[in-house]
Amino acid sequence: MDERTELLTIGRLARRTGLPARTLRFWSNEGLIVPAGRSSGDYRLYDAASVARVELVRTLRELGLGLDDIRRVLDRQDTVAEIAAAHVTAIDAQIRALKVSRAVLSTVAKRRSTLEETALMNRLARLSTTERVQIIDDFKADVFGRLDIDPALRERVRDLRIDLPDDPTPDQVNAWVELAELLLDPDFRARLGTFLELTTSAPGQKAPPGARVWWARQVVNQVAQARQDGLHPDDAAAIELVSAMFRGDDLSAVLVSLEAGIDAGAERYRGLVSRVQGRNGAPNATEELRWLATALRLAVEGKTAGR
Repeated sequence: MDERTELLTIGRLARRTGLPARTLRFWSNEGLIVPAGRSSGDYRLYDAASVARVELVRTLRELGLGLDDIRRVLDRQDTVAEIAAAHVTAIDAQIRALKVSRAVLSTVAKRRSTLEETALMNRLARLSTTERVQIIDDFKADVFGRLDIDPALRERVRDLRIDLPDDPTPDQVNAWVELAELLLDPDFRARLGTFLELTTSAPGQKAPPGARVWWARQVVNQVAQARQDGLHPDDAAAIELVSAMFRGDDLSAVLVSLEAGIDAGAERYRGLVSRVQGRNGAPNATEELRWLATALRLAVEGKTAGR
């Protein structure tokens, strides 16, 4: 303490504020705190206003503001509210980026991905909204554009939004990465296109055989109940069940449609879209569909296990 002026040396200021002297010296050099005077030995001295200023600088630093922002506040070029609003936006962007990084890393760890796969996932996760929309639009044009369907249905397909929200959850980012990989795969597009051609009808025509397996959950629910009851797909009762489900339909055509959907991974696609959209979609029914395909194949061939 300078006894003549009641001013604090930088060491005393450090003890008063609990901050390291080197930090205070740096802030002083940067002009964030200004000495109230000099000692006879030309050491910087600080007063009570300096203590208050140090507390303000410390608070702003703890909130993540940079020295330039703090200097503008102290010089009254900007208000604290203006700087805070800008930093909220920046922090939100950082949080989103961290969520993306976490999602990519968790997927890499789960898949034990190669370096090349990791690079692709990271690129897909960090695409802009415009780039993501372009992937979806290209996919819809390629797969759905070939279908001869009702104009109203085509319009609904065109307007279907499959994109991440502004603040996605890690699961949504994971689902988007997996979905984007799928949509960019030409083999998947071809398989899904074949499946959709078998399960969608032209305007004015009735639904093709097997279409309701995919567009209504009643069939899946019936199969799930049969599996829960311990029914095997080669049991006579199982074959009777599936024959009754599709009475009046060509079972061979139903089987072709069903196997095309399984081969295309239609259930996986549906589930990923639901996750990206943040919806609690129906559980994956791939196992039920495989059970159904086995029972249908045996029904077509007229075989049972004689249980």
